[in-house]
Amino acid sequence: MDRAPPKSFHVKSFGCQMNAYDGTRMGELLEAEGMVEAGVDTADLVVLNTCHIRERAAEKVYSDIGRLIRREAAPAPMIAVAGCVAQAEGAEIPRRAPAVDIVVGPQAYHRLPALVRAASAGGARAAIDTDMPALSKFDALPPRRRQGPGAFLTVQEGCDKFCTYCVVPYTRGAEVSRPWGAVMDEARALIDAGAREITLLGQNVNAWTAQDASGRKQGLDGLIRAIDRLPGIARIRYMTSHPNDMTQGLIDAHADVETLMPFLHLPVQAGSDRILKAMNRSHSRDSYLRLIERVRAARPDIAVSGDFIVGFPGETEADFEETLSLVRAVGHAQAFSFKYSPRPGTPAATMGDPVPAAVMDERLQRLQALLNEQQHAFNLGTVGRRIDVLIERNGKRAGQRLGKSPWLQSVIVETEAAIGEMLTVDIPAAGPNSLTGVIGRQEAA
Repeated sequence: MDRAPPKSFHVKSFGCQMNAYDGTRMGELLEAEGMVEAGVDTADLVVLNTCHIRERAAEKVYSDIGRLIRREAAPAPMIAVAGCVAQAEGAEIPRRAPAVDIVVGPQAYHRLPALVRAASAGGARAAIDTDMPALSKFDALPPRRRQGPGAFLTVQEGCDKFCTYCVVPYTRGAEVSRPWGAVMDEARALIDAGAREITLLGQNVNAWTAQDASGRKQGLDGLIRAIDRLPGIARIRYMTSHPNDMTQGLIDAHADVETLMPFLHLPVQAGSDRILKAMNRSHSRDSYLRLIERVRAARPDIAVSGDFIVGFPGETEADFEETLSLVRAVGHAQAFSFKYSPRPGTPAATMGDPVPAAVMDERLQRLQALLNEQQHAFNLGTVGRRIDVLIERNGKRAGQRLGKSPWLQSVIVETEAAIGEMLTVDIPAAGPNSLTGVIGRQEAA
């Protein structure tokens, strides 16, 4: 039986920055169809843009589906499940949750409007598209709309590294770099739409490579240098990187390019060579530490961020102590840390010698205590400095704004400055998760 086509939508994204980018682009697709954005409690169409990295994130999707079915403010919406859970589970999703109308993978979401039309036309089965088409989805997406001061720009997708714990090669496919012209055009469009800071995204963003307009092969460093020359750009960032793709050219860019912010998210995952080998990380503890030394030689004030997995199969207390010692050796401005979560279809899921849950919990607490201590120390190191802050949004109180430092710290400023303004502020105080900024006094002439 036919149903009325949705007039409003809501996109809820889980997980990484690339999902946030994909969610924004799906919203733009739906707006181009004449729909308007609404809240999750009232929208006619709700898109759950999912993450499959961890088991709990996948289960949360089904909890959200249940809440949508039972919502009270409006009738149950048309439900679309997008992203990596959609890619991994496909037709299993509507079998498990019959209320789901649409299932669309991360390489096929440009077809979302057609799937919505198919779902509106009725039928007993959900509309499903988890293909990985040869035609880039980016070619089918609409022009960029009005943009805030900070914008994500996906330049690379997929992964060829096949870490034994990771589902990304199976849900996002092989490593693919977007063409030079397409990336530069979107960067210009984002700046024209109001962006002052662009974050280049990829599963392994520093594996990006393409030929420039003159036919010369370029790596990420060449792309960064080209975007740096675009009028109106104030800041450039990139994430997430793999240690094996961190070229000397990219390291040099941190020394040479003023708009490239002094922040590097470079996951290591563990500090034990034995565990790194079991993870198929293809780098060693020593090679990672030497790489950090080279980056800091080029940009001494750089903030280093990382990812850590605790409790990988076979991890001993000695292995975990090596992770703690690596953390102490690096000194992190921030980091993400998780308990190992087996993902179906990955080699690690069939490995023996699991670490007991209670041991994982205790180790994670110890690791996070150390990482939190390092983050607070890094923030305290900013006290007394005068820095530039890009104002991104309103704070919790009237007359308060929230912005980002060059090192990706949140900075709270009492000011009436406009969103998107770059302020020079003094930092009189710092907490574990944010800095306090006051408008810098002008120096006497």
